[in-house]
Amino acid sequence: MTGGSDDVAAVEGGGGAPPTNEQGEGLAGALRAIALRAAEHAGGGVALVYGMGSGKESSELRLRAAAGFPKAADARSVAAELVAAVQEVVRSGNHRTLPAAPMLGARGAGGTLVLPLVFEGRVQGALVAAGPQPIGLPAVESLALLAAVGAIRIDHSRVSRENDGLQKRLSEIDRVTDQKSDEILKLSETLFAQDIELLRNQEKLGKIEKLKNDFIEKMSRELRTPLNSIIESVISVLANENDALSDSAKAGLRSALDDGTAFLRTLQNILDLWRIKQGELPVEIHEVSFREVVDEAIFSVQDTLGDKPVVIEKHLTEPLPKFRTDLAKLNQILFLLLDNAAKFTPKGTVTIRAAVKDGQLECELEDTGIGICPDDQQYVFDEFYQVDELESTRYRGAGLGLALVRDLLILLEGGITLSSEVGRGTKVGFHVPVQVLR
Repeated sequence: MTGGSDDVAAVEGGGGAPPTNEQGEGLAGALRAIALRAAEHAGGGVALVYGMGSGKESSELRLRAAAGFPKAADARSVAAELVAAVQEVVRSGNHRTLPAAPMLGARGAGGTLVLPLVFEGRVQGALVAAGPQPIGLPAVESLALLAAVGAIRIDHSRVSRENDGLQKRLSEIDRVTDQKSDEILKLSETLFAQDIELLRNQEKLGKIEKLKNDFIEKMSRELRTPLNSIIESVISVLANENDALSDSAKAGLRSALDDGTAFLRTLQNILDLWRIKQGELPVEIHEVSFREVVDEAIFSVQDTLGDKPVVIEKHLTEPLPKFRTDLAKLNQILFLLLDNAAKFTPKGTVTIRAAVKDGQLECELEDTGIGICPDDQQYVFDEFYQVDELESTRYRGAGLGLALVRDLLILLEGGITLSSEVGRGTKVGFHVPVQVLR
């Protein structure tokens, strides 16, 4: 508790600090009247009114008004002596009768009643009354009513102070808003001009994007046409002139055929990626035997293994029914994943597992290859990403396969997962919704 005279609104027989504003004057007068009435109900005794200190979390009690004391100093001295007991009542929220306080003399010989000032669950302070005779029940009820009135008046003052603070803040906000309005207007004009310029730039970008797309499509077509002719010529020579060719010539032609086929696939991947981004790659539904899709992918990848000691195994969960989905895209997805697994497996096995469950084709490819470090795994589905640039010359490819697989699966409303450990291998799983044929 603080005992300075500025904390006492009014004390009978001794003045307090004058009110500083209209609200303070109104509250001080109300608390003075409550103290006077409380002293009267106590049979001509004394009364003290405590209020909580300022601040939302403050639990400090301050003397706000007193009555029945000859001097203000006497009131503050008694208030300081009783503050511990008053604090207990404030904490409990229940009124309490204390034995007669010696410092009150004859005017408090009947005992002391302490009532908390509570309004809407908030403790606002306490009312203390002491009289020459014990305080009877009618007086207790009257004092309780005074305590309720005191709590309401203190809370009203608090709300008024908070409202004044909010009004000041709103006035400040209005002032700042007025200052900023001109700046906002100027900024809006600047942004409008920038929007016009942006629209012009977007129009230019649209033309550039169209030129780029046309170039990609034309480049792919112009390259694929002669490349197909070269591949067909090489196949024809190998088929018709096989006996007349030396072993080295055959090996050279086969190498050229492999490189040409790989280059043709890369061109097709680029074109497919472009068509997916343009929304121009349609989904065509056909009847699919996934067993045949797996066998075809193994046959195609087997030729790329050469002399590598790598075995491709398949484990297909029975029954594996036929179903309907996009056959060409499913062929492409499985080939790209199997080719990627075989490419990065120097030796060991690549295992294909597949099953059809609840209208979903679930397929998993697991290899015993070099693996992928955790930092690189989040990027492997990005276009043209190479896990290790130093290793990119050793392993063929442009970094498009997994990016195309991801986009194709999205097109088929499927998904893909990847887990890997360096030196142990990689596991890639994908799922595609299918229409199972009975």
